[in-house]
Formats: sequence, C-alpha cells, structure tokens
Amino acid sequence: MSNAIKLSLISVALLSQLHAEDSISLKPIAITSTAIATDELKSTDAVEVYTAEDIEKAHVQNVYEFLNKETSVSTLPSYGNPFTQLIDIHGYGTSNGNQNIVIKVNGRKLNNIDRAPQLLSSISPNQIEKIEIIKSSGIVEGGDGANAGVINIITKQTNDKEIGFYAGTYNTFDGNFHVGQSDETLSISVAGEVQKSGGIRAVDTNGKKDENKFSNFSFDLAYNPTDALELRLNGLTSDIDVWYAGSLTQQEYNTNIYQKGSSNAVHQKFSSDVIGTGASYDINDKLSINGDFSHEYKTSAYLPSAPSKYIYNSYNINMKYIDDAFKITAGIDGFNGDRKGSTNIFSKDNIGGFIKSQYKIDKSTLTVGYRYEKVQYKYSPASTPEQSHNYDLYGANIGYNYLITAESSFFINYTKSFQSPNIDDFITYPAPTYQAVVTFNLKPMKTNNYTIGYNYITQKNKLKTSVYYISLKDELYFEPVSYVNTNINKSHKYGLDLYDKYLINQKFNVALNYNYVKAIIDDEIGSANYAGKELPGVSNHSVKTTLNYLPNNFATLSLSQVYRSQAYAANDFQNNFSQKQKAYTSTDISATLAKDNWEVFAKINNLFNQKNGLWIRNDAIYPVNYTTTAMIGLKLKY
Repeated sequence: MSNAIKLSLISVALLSQLHAEDSISLKPIAITSTAIATDELKSTDAVEVYTAEDIEKAHVQNVYEFLNKETSVSTLPSYGNPFTQLIDIHGYGTSNGNQNIVIKVNGRKLNNIDRAPQLLSSISPNQIEKIEIIKSSGIVEGGDGANAGVINIITKQTNDKEIGFYAGTYNTFDGNFHVGQSDETLSISVAGEVQKSGGIRAVDTNGKKDENKFSNFSFDLAYNPTDALELRLNGLTSDIDVWYAGSLTQQEYNTNIYQKGSSNAVHQKFSSDVIGTGASYDINDKLSINGDFSHEYKTSAYLPSAPSKYIYNSYNINMKYIDDAFKITAGIDGFNGDRKGSTNIFSKDNIGGFIKSQYKIDKSTLTVGYRYEKVQYKYSPASTPEQSHNYDLYGANIGYNYLITAESSFFINYTKSFQSPNIDDFITYPAPTYQAVVTFNLKPMKTNNYTIGYNYITQKNKLKTSVYYISLKDELYFEPVSYVNTNINKSHKYGLDLYDKYLINQKFNVALNYNYVKAIIDDEIGSANYAGKELPGVSNHSVKTTLNYLPNNFATLSLSQVYRSQAYAANDFQNNFSQKQKAYTSTDISATLAKDNWEVFAKINNLFNQKNGLWIRNDAIYPVNYTTTAMIGLKLKY
C-alpha cells in the first residue's frame, strides 16, 4: 500500500483531535419516491432509506459498492464486469436476482429487456440525494419484475456546488462535480464524473491489465412559470470502456489470483444517452396531474464484434388526490424497448395501469393497490417470418401500519407480484448443435409475498425488523446442463431482515444490517430432480456493520465489516458440486476531516487482503474484491 495513503490516514486521525462535539440525533426519513409519500415509521412496507450524507460518508467508487456495503442488497460483478453487477434482494439468486428488482432513477426505469443487469454505473454517487429500497413490495408502482422490491434513486436538485477528486492504488483516479442553482422559478443542476483504473489482473500474456474507464454527465432543469405548473427537462450521457479477465480454475485461484488464467478476457464498451421531459400541474390544493417521458439510445459491444443497439422509450402519467385522511393516485405507465442486432430485432413492450389509495384513521394507516400490465414481444429475424407473443398480468398490494407510540409502529403487508421473461429467456441453445433458437414457451413468474415488521425510531436508536415468506410459481431460471431457459414449477423463500443504528454517545455510533434467507425449490425436474434443493447462489446469512468514531464535529473514523456466508455455486441446482461459493469477507477503514467548505478523506478497502470470488461451477471462478486497495481524496463545497 502507498506510504502516502498510510500517512494520510494517520494525519486525518491526528487532526481530528481538535474541537468540541456537535449534537447528533436520529429521526424518521421521508419516503418521497412512492406513489403516495410517507415516512419510515408510518410505512406499510419494509423500507430502507439512505441520504446523501450516508452516501458521502461511505466514500464509495460507485452505487454498487454502496449497496453492497451499507444496505441489505447484495452485489457482485457480473462474470467479472464491475460496471454491470449482479444484484439480489431476498434470495432470488446470483443469476436472476437483478431480474426481480425494479430500479428507477427519478422515476425512469433502468431495467433492460434482456438479461443484462441495470447500468447503475451511469449514476455517480455524488449526484444522489436519496436511495429508497422498498422490499418485497412495489409492484403497483414498479410493475413487471418488482418481486424482490424496488430501488428508487433520487438525484440532487439543490443550490450546492461541489467538486471532488481522489486517487488510489492500481492507478485509479476520479474527478467529479455537481453544480446546482435554485430559486422560486427556476432550478437547474449539472453534474459529471470521470474515472479510470489501470487494472489489477492480467488479461493477456503480455502483461496488459483489466483496465477500465468511464464518464457520465447529466443535467436537470425545472421551471415554474406559475405556482401551479412545473416543467421539467433532464439528460444523461454515459460512456464505459472496460476490460475484464476471464474465470480461473480452483488451482489458479489458489496459486495466483492476479493471473489471466486459462479462459479469455472480455473487452466491452457501453454508451447510453438519455433525454427526458415532464410536467406537473396542481389543479387545486388537493388534486394534481403529472407526466414524464424519457428516451434512451444505448449500445453495448463485446469487441471486436459489432454492437447491439437498444432504443428505450418510457412514460408515466398519473393523477393524485391528497387529503389528510385519504389519498389516492391512478395512472398508466409504459416501457417500450427494441434490441437491434446484426441479423434481427427483438422487442419487448410493457404497458400498465395502476391505482393505489391510502386511508388514515387515528393511529392506523391502510394502503390498497392494484395493477394490470400487458407485455408484448416481437422477434423479427432477417430471413424468417416475424414471431410475436403476449401476456396479461395482474398485481395487487394491501398493507397496514399501526402507530403503537410516537416512536414505534407495527406493519403487515401482502403483495401479489409478477415477472415476465426477458427476451434472452426465449433464446435457447439445445444440444447437439447449440445453435440459438427462439421459442415463446415460458410462463411468467408469479409470487405471493407476506411481510410482518416492527419499527422503533428514537433520537438515539433506529431499529427496523421484518420477517417474510414468499411463495413462487414458475420461477424463471437457466438450466445449465441442457442449456435451456425454463421455469421452476414451485418454490418458496423466507427470511429475516434486521437493521439497527444506535448512537452509543456523541462520539460513537454503530450500524448493523443483518439478513437471513432460505430459498427452496419445491417441485422441479430439470436435468435431475431438484425438489428439496436450495436455490444456488443464495447466501443464508449476510452481515454488514459499521462503527463510527466522531472525536469532534470535524472528523469521523469508520470501521466496517461485510460478511456473506457460503452458498452453492450459481449453476449448482443439484447442490452436489465439489466447489461451493465461498464466504465473502471484507473489512474497510476510512478517515474523514471536514471543515467549512472542504473535506479530505482516506480509505482502505479489504484491509486484510481477503480473497473473494464468484463461483459459477467447478473451476469457473471470477475473482471479486480480492486484494487491498486504498484511496485519498479532496472535496470542496460552496
């Protein structure tokens, strides 16, 4: 590790012993991205909310890192790709977890029509105002795929002006900025980030490393010509260029984790350009109408092959009635996507209608919602006739919250949700030729989610716990022996989520996120009888904890630990591979000194040089967070 970074950590720690402490306290945080706004204490859903301050203190390089280290969400680089990572909540597995989570940025869906994970690398952490995680719910507003839940990301629209830099090991450099200006009539913000890394693992025999670089720039504009009318315009452009090394055998992993290995590396380039517009009009003090539309053009190329081109159009139009005791919203939304390859066009179009209401009587809150969604597919190859298919899907949600005291509440929730296949699910590679074949022979997945929870939020302690049970029919998966996408007839999941942040005193506080999940296949015959087996790629236990020391009102020292228990390898549906997904462990330490309009920080990731990896099958391991890295940075605010 660089001596300069070691010295910086020591210097920040010494500088911290200077001034008297500030008073800090906890309180319920508002949930603003849902159809009907509420807060953590009164919510009828199991929720997690993280603010810009939480994200800034974590000093993460991307949103994936924050989710993996600070929340109940699990992430792993997708087959080695750090920019499109696999995401899981509530045990849907390494391979398909991201397909069961709807991710939105300011209401715009990041989900893809194919198997590619959501491109969260296009959102810089310094641009985020809040992250809201709605677990085992959200189907009414989120729609298709919201089985595990919805992650809502809200970007900043403030008067803040920030610029930041950091440098780290393995030739990592980053520069970012955010400029905002707001008054009663006009609000505008511009943000951007540029990052590069020299790489760690070899990708060829000549010493070339898995280097990567990316850039993203965005703007948001809101104009209020009258008190009742708001007009919005936003845009985002992102470019990513990444090399990622192939898998290793167990022997290669044990002897030299930095080597190229026997499998080939991948060079991939992404680009995404988004433009969006919207308007809100307050008809009176209780009734309003809102509409948003966005267009995205995206390319993804595995060089030297030609790129796939994506065109996405999404829209949402809704009307809200808000009263003290009764609130209701109804609307339509749609997501239309085309993937254009060199020889075909594959399309998936979703259109849904929803209605959701909330009733408040004394200490009780009741929410009821319903959604209908139609999904249509078209496959247009160059040399054969066009094929088409469609589904009609239904979802519902009912939740109840009772405010026991001003600081505690109990809630219960039932959600019926669904997930339609993505376009890659219809493409199979059957033996003996293993040539691609498109067949519309899959069923949409349907789930019943039951959740009971308890919240306790005081000035010193924020405790949130919930237990859940999910029954699934026709869970989608890729059968790794016969190379066929198919359905699991019946399966179920159950688990426990526990979050507690406790202010020990004004100098020490601790945060704990513990998750237990069990995912069981009840009835399915693939290449073998999988009944009674555990879904592969699901860790039963996940623990994330952070201890913060605030010696004064300028400085923070943080020690964090992430642990996920071992699991069956991603393709091990029979639960009998000789190699398992090993337990994931990482310890991080950081120091921050902030005063007036400046902040300096230093951080060491994976302090004890733990080796971590993603196991797909025997002797197919992708190293993940497998070495110690460090960085030092500066942030200026005006």
